[in-house]
Amino acid sequence: MKCGSFYIAKDRASKPQDGVGGWSKHGVDAGLYAAELINNSLLATLTQPLTQVDPMKVLDEAFSKTKAQGSSTACIITLQEGNMLHAVNVGDSRFMVIRRGEIIYKSPIQLHSFNFPYQLGNSANCAKPRQAQVIKVRVEAGDVIIAGTDGLFDNLFELQILATASKGIEQDLGAEEMVWETAQLAYQTSRDKAAVTPFMEASKRGGRFRDGGKGDDITVIVSRILGA
Repeated sequence: MKCGSFYIAKDRASKPQDGVGGWSKHGVDAGLYAAELINNSLLATLTQPLTQVDPMKVLDEAFSKTKAQGSSTACIITLQEGNMLHAVNVGDSRFMVIRRGEIIYKSPIQLHSFNFPYQLGNSANCAKPRQAQVIKVRVEAGDVIIAGTDGLFDNLFELQILATASKGIEQDLGAEEMVWETAQLAYQTSRDKAAVTPFMEASKRGGRFRDGGKGDDITVIVSRILGA
């Protein structure tokens, strides 16, 4: 599997995580929790065989070792033997699998209500790893996996993401080029007050009526499944 990743911060600072921003009202930088959770997740993967990494064990271990204040969504995806994707997800990050120009799988999200995702954290009201969605998807050589935070999926419709990925596949672009194109389109849309976006449509369903793109941190990861 070959991967490319790209991160655009809402404030253009370099903090690749998706801490839940509501903590700022209480003087807490939620990015610190997310950054510590990510670092602990990476360390946890090193204790398992490369093709047998269990994302739930990774999440459990990382969560137990993360002590910062704040909260974060989390989506951990691993490729195991037999071309099986194993994933766990808490909150509104998600991923999709594209095969021969079609979306064959899209992961669900967890929301309490509009713009209020499940989130891991050390406070009593936060979710715990046992509440994570557990996902398994069989993939094939040539499949493209696109994962991202809500900054991607709130600004681009699935068909827009599919069109960008399909164009990249047709042009034989690498994962790095594909992720750049996708992230830039999401960022440009997030700054467009006249754009029609998934976030705008969701806000209307939730009675909030917010027009245009959603300014947010944007993380995008594009992976291509290689042949044996």
